[in-house]
Amino acid sequence: MFVSVLLLWICLCFILLHFRSRKPKNFPPGPIALPFLGNALDLTVANPLGYLESLRRTYGNVYSVFIGRRPAVVVSGTRALKEALVNKGMDFAGRPQDMYMNDITERRGVIFVDYCPAWKEHRRFSFMTMRNFGFGKQSMEERIVQELQYTINKLEKNTGKSLDAQVLFHNIASNVMSQVLMNKRFEYDDTFNVKYVDSFITINKMIYGRWSFLYDCFHWVRYFPLPFNKGFKAVQTLKSMLSPVINEHKKTRVPGEPRDYIDCYLDEMEKRTKEGTSFCLEELLITCINLHTAGSDTSSNTLLTGFLYLMTKPHIQERCQQEIDQVLGGKDFVTYEDRHNMPYVQAVIHEIQRHSDTVPLSVFHETTRDTELMGYDIPKGTTIIPNLSSALSEEGQWKFPHEFNPENFLNQKGEFVKPSDAFMPFSAGLRVCPGEALARMELFLIMVTLLRKFRFIWPEDAGEPDYELVFGITAMPKPYNMKAELRATQ
Repeated sequence: MFVSVLLLWICLCFILLHFRSRKPKNFPPGPIALPFLGNALDLTVANPLGYLESLRRTYGNVYSVFIGRRPAVVVSGTRALKEALVNKGMDFAGRPQDMYMNDITERRGVIFVDYCPAWKEHRRFSFMTMRNFGFGKQSMEERIVQELQYTINKLEKNTGKSLDAQVLFHNIASNVMSQVLMNKRFEYDDTFNVKYVDSFITINKMIYGRWSFLYDCFHWVRYFPLPFNKGFKAVQTLKSMLSPVINEHKKTRVPGEPRDYIDCYLDEMEKRTKEGTSFCLEELLITCINLHTAGSDTSSNTLLTGFLYLMTKPHIQERCQQEIDQVLGGKDFVTYEDRHNMPYVQAVIHEIQRHSDTVPLSVFHETTRDTELMGYDIPKGTTIIPNLSSALSEEGQWKFPHEFNPENFLNQKGEFVKPSDAFMPFSAGLRVCPGEALARMELFLIMVTLLRKFRFIWPEDAGEPDYELVFGITAMPKPYNMKAELRATQ
């Protein structure tokens, strides 16, 4: 009996020592990791941000965890995040492979693929094409304002009634991107639109959820019919819906006269047929899914957070409306340029972005070469987890880091103050979110247009508001209903 216990103890010690020895020399410190499990038991909770914050208090802004047997470095705080993502952006520009986020998108597109020539080609092409279609220009403003007329009509027909806020804002943002990508908009109750929006919401909930962490930790679980398969099915659903749209474009397009992103991509494919290129129909499918998600999900979730606060803090909503009325006067429509005359509205929108914490852990990065960060050695191929959430509420960076207060973006004269380096709701550096420019415009035009027309009210039967966000690759408020009433000035 004694010999058996001794042998078991020796074996356990050997396993622990072997596992600990996998941590490179001068690697960031971190909690004890279990053999084979790593820190999976703590990372697979519904919201791991609390766990990561407790580790930050113990080990500092740069520390390590194990995702199964995979070592990862968590980077927190404004200074360390800026050093990694901006100052040493090239060193930290990779994406870890063989993880749920890669497999679910088939290692294609512009968000989850590794730092490579194919990614550079597609990112450069996508940015140029989006810019040509009016990102940050008047043509994009017109698309957004036109889409808002459908929302206004819906709200006018349902004044005083409780409406599902999530459906409302996802439909607006999704239709704006649908027009850019495929030159189409959909009625809000259209079967295609409902199924399409539901599918990419499912994907975003699954990535960074507890089941995706389990998938990353243990390869053998991938063969079981577990909930992470919902994400794979959702991607296939989106592909099956987009394929006929692309086939229709192939038949009806006029080369050199693009109507939308898909036409531009098909033109580019045609130009590159004689050279080795990564442009192909499979890439187009996944890239469209990536762009639609990046261009709509972040905006809709930020709007959800924003109107939750505006309804439950009516004095802030009223002050926004006073400034909007004063600046717009008799104008028919708001323009993006009007933001320069609305310091308080701008401050509120930025404070909403800060609290919405849209992509709390960004998208995981990977080091492209051996590098150094804050005195620690980080080998090539190390998974990097940028804790953007830590900067958005970092003490010393904000006047009121833990409360919703537009004064975080106003000076003593009431002027809007340019955000500090700690304001990185869409990450930073080479991998900054490709939908950021559109999101900024959407947030301003949508909020100002709706607040000018309606007063938004927290329903009497809705209970106490819950500000806790549902964690995922994009965070969102828990589902809630809202009421809208026409303002007396309208």
